[in-house]
Amino acid sequence: MLRTPVTYLTERALMPSTTVTLPVHALIVDGDSGVRASLASYLAENELRVSTLPDGRGLDDALRREIFDILILNPKLGGEDAMPVLRQVRDEYNIPIILITGRDEEADRVMWLELGADDYLSKPVSPRELLARIRALLRRARSNQTVAQGLARVRAYRFAGFELNVWLHRLVTPDGKVIALTNAEFHLLAAFLAAPQRVLSREQLLDLSRVHSAEVYDRAIDVQVGRLRRKLEANSIHDGLIHTDRGAGYSLNVAVDIIQ
Repeated sequence: MLRTPVTYLTERALMPSTTVTLPVHALIVDGDSGVRASLASYLAENELRVSTLPDGRGLDDALRREIFDILILNPKLGGEDAMPVLRQVRDEYNIPIILITGRDEEADRVMWLELGADDYLSKPVSPRELLARIRALLRRARSNQTVAQGLARVRAYRFAGFELNVWLHRLVTPDGKVIALTNAEFHLLAAFLAAPQRVLSREQLLDLSRVHSAEVYDRAIDVQVGRLRRKLEANSIHDGLIHTDRGAGYSLNVAVDIIQ
């Protein structure tokens, strides 16, 4: 059963009115017992509810059994391949995910972010920074509900001969071909289409597209915009559909029609 952050909040809203506000529930999955204990202790001291797992074997059962607001995951899962684990969590639950790992190379950061992680921290992890990242991600998750509600009222966008079917996540070119979009590219394009001919900063695009949340990874937005731009311009007679405003951000420089 797909359980998005919106679903989680809805489930909480349906609880009896006499129920007190529940604390944020974090799930930490890391093979290092010391890391699990120190992070769990700090988060609990700051009024979060924390559950932990030593590996990924019980992850799916845990996510089906309980409602978690955020997942903190070490991609080294005791010899398991973490890629399918991350894909499954993203596809089925879509809760915010923070990766913690000993590697700090740009290629690794970009790979994990493109696979569906929302943020990335390198070991040794500062518990204080982790808490700040959790709070920032949850703020963005709440703001994304408004964006999602807006998308729910739109059936499709038409621009420069293209049509983006919001319901099907399908982009059709002016000559009728279907272009495959990653989840990040779809949300990025939807953000541009919701605010045509307006300059959107990297921070705004991070918020609206849900690519990830860490300022240190602003370049991930540049990578995603570049890939989206190439896909659009390879199938259009128009150049410069997505314009770079140096120092300010990016803008979609065409008129957009909304089909509801």
